[in-house]
Amino acid sequence: MLTRLFLLATLVLALLASNSTAFAQQTQRRSFIRDAEVENTIRAYSTPLFQAAGLDPEAVRIHLLVDPSLNAFVAGGQNMFFHTGLLIRAENANQLIGVIAHETGHIAGGHLIRLNDAVSAASTEALMSMLLGAALGAASGRGDVGAGVMMGGQEMAMRNLMAFSRTQEGSADQAGMSFLDATGQSAKGFLEFFEVLGDQELLVAARQDPYVRTHPLTRDRVSNVREHVAHSQWTSTPSRPEYIEMHKRMRAKLFAFLESPVRTFQRYKETDNSLESRYARAIAAYRKPDMATALPLIDGLIAERPQDPYFHELKGQMLFENGRGAEAIAPYRKASELLPDNALLHIELAQAQVEQEDESMLNDAKKHLTLALQSEPDNHTAWHLLAIASGRSGEEGMAAFAMAEKALLEGKTTDALYHAGKAERLLPHSGPKWLRIQDIKERATQVKVEEKKRR
Repeated sequence: MLTRLFLLATLVLALLASNSTAFAQQTQRRSFIRDAEVENTIRAYSTPLFQAAGLDPEAVRIHLLVDPSLNAFVAGGQNMFFHTGLLIRAENANQLIGVIAHETGHIAGGHLIRLNDAVSAASTEALMSMLLGAALGAASGRGDVGAGVMMGGQEMAMRNLMAFSRTQEGSADQAGMSFLDATGQSAKGFLEFFEVLGDQELLVAARQDPYVRTHPLTRDRVSNVREHVAHSQWTSTPSRPEYIEMHKRMRAKLFAFLESPVRTFQRYKETDNSLESRYARAIAAYRKPDMATALPLIDGLIAERPQDPYFHELKGQMLFENGRGAEAIAPYRKASELLPDNALLHIELAQAQVEQEDESMLNDAKKHLTLALQSEPDNHTAWHLLAIASGRSGEEGMAAFAMAEKALLEGKTTDALYHAGKAERLLPHSGPKWLRIQDIKERATQVKVEEKKRR
């Protein structure tokens, strides 16, 4: 019986990617990536929608999963996840914006909380049917009677849960379309995306993209979106010009980084002089590596767009990853100056500075890491680099503090307590850092107690 219940729960959670369990399953198989340009592109698309939904844009976190399949989902509260396959395969910005609007509808509707309740209810229904079936089977002496009751109860629980999921999807569609209207954007791209999903439904389940399996597509959903597109005053509104270019650049960049250089050169041919084509070819060339081709391409883009931080960032990355770290500092610095609020650019610059092992660069590196941590206090890499830079500067207390933060983020409670204790001994017993040390010690101790109770 317990095995049957476990299998049912596993099937339920596998079908619904808009919950934290499915997210955990995803991350076991896939890797996260960070990219300033891609994240800012999605943020530009989503911020007006979040505001229309009454959400704080800064509170919604954007995550990128390296996965060629077509999917997006929300999990763990206000976290939105995108497969790179979706970002590359969405043919235009409007299609992706439609998906974002739909996922925003899930967050605004509190569907994650309700989903947890529904999963719990479905599991309870299944368990009750098993207990009743076992009792009837034992009383009648007929195992087939008990088994029939058990299976019937499980099927009913699954139908109820899937009906709840379909209701959620329809609700998220309606909310998403209202957000598109509120921001003066067309839902035509969302309908186009549905048409892609419709083609997917013709495939066998094993070949379907997870979006089809986890976001049940019904005739009513398609009909409602089509009806909205037919009557909305915003349907003929074209995408904003800046969105069009941003989308082309994002697709080209992701494709060039994730696919082989050969495939990139096949898709973005030398005869294509568009900005996104040159961008993709520059990335593919440096990945070969063929710096003799890559550097002139990126230098040409910089000459054309001298105020574009992402072109300077790419040049810095090309140089840094090809053993020319000292040369990478200037383009990284320019990128961070052009986009001073972006933590990733500050971290990239600081890493190039720290790895030069030049003591004259350490203070500047620490400054950039401190700026990065103000907006991303949970960035492991920034704390790691700050520990190294502080240690080399002779600031043992600060190095220990940074190591304590990093260890706590990584769940290494013993290390966190050790480094926090060392920082406590070496740093002044007052001010924000001393208070934070006490927080680290308290949290690490709590986690250790909780782990001990679970054993």
